Amino acid sequence: MGKTKKKNSRGGVDSIKPYPNLADQIVGDRVVSKKKEPKIRLRQDENEEVIGSQLSKRILDQVREQKQEITDSDGTDKNLLTSLGSGSDSEEDEEDKPIFGEGEDEDYYEQLEINADDEKALEMFMSKKPEARLTLADMIMEKITEKQTEIQTQFTDAESVQLQDVDPRVIQMYKGVKQVLSTYRSGKLPKAFKLIPKLRNWEQILYITEPSTWSAAAMYQGIRIFASNLKENMAQRFYNLVLLPRVRDDIDEYKKLNFHLYQALKKALFKPGAFMKGILIPLCESGTCTLREAIIIGSVIGKNSIPMLHSAAAILKLAEMEYNGATSIFLRILFDKKYALPYRVVDAVVFHFLRFEHDDRELPVLWHQSLLTFAQRYKTDISSEQKKALLKLLRTKSHHTITPDIRRELESSTCRDIEMPEPMC
Repeated sequence: MGKTKKKNSRGGVDSIKPYPNLADQIVGDRVVSKKKEPKIRLRQDENEEVIGSQLSKRILDQVREQKQEITDSDGTDKNLLTSLGSGSDSEEDEEDKPIFGEGEDEDYYEQLEINADDEKALEMFMSKKPEARLTLADMIMEKITEKQTEIQTQFTDAESVQLQDVDPRVIQMYKGVKQVLSTYRSGKLPKAFKLIPKLRNWEQILYITEPSTWSAAAMYQGIRIFASNLKENMAQRFYNLVLLPRVRDDIDEYKKLNFHLYQALKKALFKPGAFMKGILIPLCESGTCTLREAIIIGSVIGKNSIPMLHSAAAILKLAEMEYNGATSIFLRILFDKKYALPYRVVDAVVFHFLRFEHDDRELPVLWHQSLLTFAQRYKTDISSEQKKALLKLLRTKSHHTITPDIRRELESSTCRDIEMPEPMC
């Protein structure tokens, strides 16, 4: 017999290896073996020149550097996205912003340091008998009384013509909404609350939810809903009866304004006409606006864009109403927005300052600052007679540091009724 030859083929008997035991498998799994990088072979054309070793080394070094830069930039972008993960431009993320004290926002007003002397000076110009502040409940009761009086004067049966009462189930539902809004911090709102602006008797339904008990975050969400769904005259009533009393009470109690309420004032500017007629004008007409309230609400006006016509109408109204210290703050802020005001508004502002020529009271510094701002912005829009009258006013009403600047601005100006000489060719 001849000697048997071993099978060298891959499928032969000698090539079959026994299965490793369990211990070898566990050890093998723990050890990470370095995989060989796949070799990339480039096909070289016959006419292509061969790249030298030094040039190929430079190319590889450049590739490694670019790869390292991409890796570093990816890591930076991930860190940036991680840090910005809590802040988003969407309206839903705005709900989770902290109140003032837990975190600050760049659009939030600066920390105020009110001077006691300035507050005393403003108190001299406050109304001694301020008008009673109306609330939503007062307005609803007044409507009910008017309706009952109308019914009685028509000599009709009181039982046949009655006010439409709200269904008890609706009252029960909105009382539950009230409980949600009183503890609301963030998240979704009840759908029944979003439907209130679309109801005909929205004021009566809103009264059931008791807006005075809403949390600050709920008030902000309410302003977003009502400002976008109500008409301007209805939004004005909502601002005046709900938002303004809440803002004033919060400032009076905590000596600063809650972050969410400040954001609510910014959202209220979505309807600038309603903001002016529902918040700014009633606040100045009340005669009890404090220096702190004027600065905080004025910062909302100063930091946001407002159409010129609404601002001009507000300036005209502020200039014609009875003066109080807050008027000077709001006028100065509106002057600094540098609108191209109509001459009628400019004339009203001039007459506003000239009224104080024979006033025996000592004017606060805010009055002189507002006059300086007006002279800086609109010195070319006044007439020659108005310029002389203002210079005469400075002789009786002067401030040791501000009045020289006002006089310099007026004397160096060219009035609107003086024709400029044509340039020489």
